[in-house]
Amino acid sequence: MTEQHILRAFDRDLEAIQAQLMKMGGLVETAILEAASALEGRDDDLAEKVRQGDKAIDALEERINEEVARLIALRSPAATDLRMVLSVMKIAGSLERIGDYAKNMAKRTVVLGKMPTIGSAGGSLRRMAKAVVSMLSDALDAHVQRDADLARDVLNRDREVDQMYNALFREFLTHMMEDPRNITPCMHLHFIAKNVERMGDHATTIAEQVIYLVTGVLPDEDRPKSESVTTIGVEGGAA
Repeated sequence: MTEQHILRAFDRDLEAIQAQLMKMGGLVETAILEAASALEGRDDDLAEKVRQGDKAIDALEERINEEVARLIALRSPAATDLRMVLSVMKIAGSLERIGDYAKNMAKRTVVLGKMPTIGSAGGSLRRMAKAVVSMLSDALDAHVQRDADLARDVLNRDREVDQMYNALFREFLTHMMEDPRNITPCMHLHFIAKNVERMGDHATTIAEQVIYLVTGVLPDEDRPKSESVTTIGVEGGAA
């Protein structure tokens, strides 16, 4: 096989893997929006749909990792090509984590449906989730287009999500101090808010991978971050 044929085969294989990555990204974006909608509308059926849909996201990540390993073994990419292949694997990992956070959001929605409504928290969390989806969509577009400027814009917008989280945290504290009966639902809502904030962090991780892919240099870790309020010992991790 000539070198030109090898390059064409590599490009064809990589294109197929990236198509799977974009499909995975679309599923994750839908999961975030549906989880937020289920929370606001107290829709247990929609929440269950999100929980079940996470299986497809996990399966796509596994398939992408297998195809990446196969591509490396068969084509032995070097330099820029290898960086490209490895970035796809890392982005898939970030998408899988975001999907887990959406699933957790759906799990807590079912629990919250049996508790008192806390102000306009549902609507605020939905707006926060939409901001994260916008970041994620642009980060994935930046990857496809190799657009470092768009990726940098995603990094800067993470500050807005942090500010939304901080505002919600203070709102939950106020509700808890006003009435002890609000403590349990506010704790669940805080877990959700923290999960959405971390979705934003993973969107910025994808954007950082794009910048590294285009420039060969990872951006400084000292990107703009809103001053974080003190959390109450909550990790909000994905399960």
